[in-house]
Amino acid sequence: MDMIIRPRRLRGSENLRKMVRETRMDKASLIYPLFVMDGVNCKEEIPSMPGQYRYSVDQLSFALEELQKAGVTNIMLFGIPAVKDEVGSQAYAADGIVQRALKEAKKHFPEMYFITDVCMCEYTSHGHCGVLCGHEVENDQTLKLLSQTALSHVEAGADMVAPSDMMDGRVLAIRNTLDAQGFKETPIMSYAVKYASAFYGPFRDAAGSTPAFGDRKSYQMDFHNSREGVKEALLDVDEGADIIMVKPAMSYLDMVTKVRDVVNVPVATYSVSGEYAMVKAAAANGWVDEERIMCEMAVAAYRAGSQLYLTYYAKELARCMDEGKIG
Repeated sequence: MDMIIRPRRLRGSENLRKMVRETRMDKASLIYPLFVMDGVNCKEEIPSMPGQYRYSVDQLSFALEELQKAGVTNIMLFGIPAVKDEVGSQAYAADGIVQRALKEAKKHFPEMYFITDVCMCEYTSHGHCGVLCGHEVENDQTLKLLSQTALSHVEAGADMVAPSDMMDGRVLAIRNTLDAQGFKETPIMSYAVKYASAFYGPFRDAAGSTPAFGDRKSYQMDFHNSREGVKEALLDVDEGADIIMVKPAMSYLDMVTKVRDVVNVPVATYSVSGEYAMVKAAAANGWVDEERIMCEMAVAAYRAGSQLYLTYYAKELARCMDEGKIG
């Protein structure tokens, strides 16, 4: 048969396939989400997320040492306070759980890079992401508390802050606050394209952040919409966001590509708790090959245009890179 073009020529060996690979990833682009909680000598496994734990500050070094040995040096911290109130005061308290965790982590692991989630839902007694006016989240009042939270994180040692609340104007409010206090070089990673998703279920179990009433659809995005996501991303870049995140990952890779095509800053995506839990459950039942699924999901995110990947599988992906199974 007379064929000039034969695509299979470039698939003939492992070395050749790796040489012509279009999508490449490395450990420096992985970010591991880590939960810190009030208490002493605590390491609690999260029931809906097997293999993931909540750590008290005194146990944090053990988790960070394990990550460092795996070659994962970028950490996203989430705080779980012992006491919650209507205005989430522990989010911006100088001695809050994230603030204490940062000081301890930076003291023992100064070479690691610490990003903090900036939101109110883990800290409010009602579980919503801001200050309430009746049963609605009041946008502009919430901006003041988010800015205080971001500033307190940076003062405690955060290398980057990541607002995840989805309030309008929060990137500009945080940027102005940080700049006014002399933190002009601190980057902001914005959860710019964050959908109201069922994939967050296990996280709410992990963080105790399920809303006491209603849902978050009045501030998180409708998953039917894509142009709106592009608008959110462009607005946040104009407000000073240094990195734009799309969340969740697996069912929203079209948005990763659309955002990557229009912004001139790095794009991240978050493989969220529900994605992790589904793979874990299916693997536990012998229905899927966990390692292969994990690697395939990660490559798909990078192929779609993500440059940074937040994942609970960061350690396992790093190992697979070392073993040449992915990269």
